Amino acid sequence: MNEPTTTDSSPAGSGTRHARWLLYGANGYTGELIAREAHQRGLRPVLAGRRREAIEPLARELGLESRIFALESPDAIAREIDDVDAVLLAAGPFIHTSSPMVAACLRARKHYLDITGEIAVFEACHRRDAKAREAGCVLLPGVGFDVVPSDCLAACLAAALPDAQQLELAFCSSGGLSQGTLKTMLEGFHLGGAIRAGGKIRRVPFAWKRARIPFRDRVRHAISIPWGDVSTAFHSTGIPNIIVYTTAPRRAWRWRHVIRIGAPLLCVGALRRHFVRRIERAARGPDAETRASAEAQLWGRATNAAGRTVEGTLRTPEAYRLTALTAVASVERLLGGGPSTGFLTPSRAFGSRFIVTIVACDLELTDASR
Repeated sequence: MNEPTTTDSSPAGSGTRHARWLLYGANGYTGELIAREAHQRGLRPVLAGRRREAIEPLARELGLESRIFALESPDAIAREIDDVDAVLLAAGPFIHTSSPMVAACLRARKHYLDITGEIAVFEACHRRDAKAREAGCVLLPGVGFDVVPSDCLAACLAAALPDAQQLELAFCSSGGLSQGTLKTMLEGFHLGGAIRAGGKIRRVPFAWKRARIPFRDRVRHAISIPWGDVSTAFHSTGIPNIIVYTTAPRRAWRWRHVIRIGAPLLCVGALRRHFVRRIERAARGPDAETRASAEAQLWGRATNAAGRTVEGTLRTPEAYRLTALTAVASVERLLGGGPSTGFLTPSRAFGSRFIVTIVACDLELTDASR
């Protein structure tokens, strides 16, 4: 079966235009893309961050309000967000930034969104589901490339095969990585990999498994990684066994044992600071031409106990471009009268077809058993 591509080119609804929301981390690579996308769509977020010299020039350029504060005391943060309806967090690593912001949003009774892909952050938000319901607000992490496309693909596969017991997902993205993405990867690299087995998250070694993934254009080599769907796909679908792959050169598999041994050294202060400095000097993220021309691909397969399988492929814009599109669309839908309260994944908040409302996204499903 095929899911037709649709385009979300409509202007923001009146409810969204009059609602106030705050974008924290607007000075970062992805945060700035989100700010510019929101401005282009006629939205007026408050741009916030901890560095005045980075936030205020962008706010002046876009004609938006700016606000400067650090993510330290939840009480202080709650005062800063008291006059907005929602907060979109784009400053990572989210393992450090999400907790104080979520606490502040719960205290101030404001909706919370972020663009994380970190398993620990998703699980922490899930544990606060009851508190979010009590506060009357939504906790919606992962509204970027992590994990909107893969979460929607997983939900579509689960709908096509309701008794699925195994879910495999994979993605391929080109164009380079931003400083924020690399710092987040560095932060959790020593933890190795992760899968879900029997409904529980289980830690496994780096590159625990390899696979040949049949993306829509061709088959590619891939290795397993601790992607956010190890958390979110379970909450979206109930499928108890989940593994996620990303494409990687064959040498990554050959060097996996060396990498596993060396990964704990990244926790050492001096060595970690060295890599952070190298990231800050060298990482710039994809340029405008790459963001406009590159694409990402995803693949998924659900399998039931009888061996029946359903597969799906998805093509999207370049990952950072997609993040800007889906993050802004998520804010629009949430503030325009979307889901009610509590912890939600993107597909649970907006439906499994949310991804095909985004421009240039194309999803196809196939019953591979036939």
